[in-house]
Amino acid sequence: MSNVQAPTSPPPSKPTSVAPQVATTPQAPPAKLEPVRAKAFAAQITSAFPDVKVDWMKERRLKVSTTPARIEEVGIFVRGTLGFDHISTVSGVDWIARNELEVVYFLGSSTPGQEDFIVALSEHVARDNPVVPTMVDVWKGVEYHERETHEMFGINFQGHPNQSHLFLPEDWNDLPPLRKDYVSPGR
Repeated sequence: MSNVQAPTSPPPSKPTSVAPQVATTPQAPPAKLEPVRAKAFAAQITSAFPDVKVDWMKERRLKVSTTPARIEEVGIFVRGTLGFDHISTVSGVDWIARNELEVVYFLGSSTPGQEDFIVALSEHVARDNPVVPTMVDVWKGVEYHERETHEMFGINFQGHPNQSHLFLPEDWNDLPPLRKDYVSPGR
């Protein structure tokens, strides 16, 4: 018999956690993109409706405001001429210090090259008599969104086919819960 032992492998080495050194150079902040498309859409809207106010523009966003009396007409133009053919959502804003509510329609497009752009079309109304026309005849998909905005802000959409409650109990008799002067009983 021989006393020859089989070679053994060295114990595994522990991994080191030294990160490779990478030289970094300070980078300039990303260039702010010019809202070219927003300017073009805004120019078309204000050319057709000089009383429409452009609230703000960004690279892929445009917000314009009009009156409740003109909103349907402006909506038809934005849908038909500019191609914003579907509603993304509807929101309300309570401007309690100004004693008014705002309804904002967020509009999208399936037109090639415009799918990433949103037009926010808004109108303002007095808090004590918040009645605005429905936009159901312009965008059928707005029915649910207006119904929710009615329930949460108390805005009445004149001509809307169904403004019954979605989330609140049918016997709800308090202020709409998203108004700023609503006080939750749990607080």
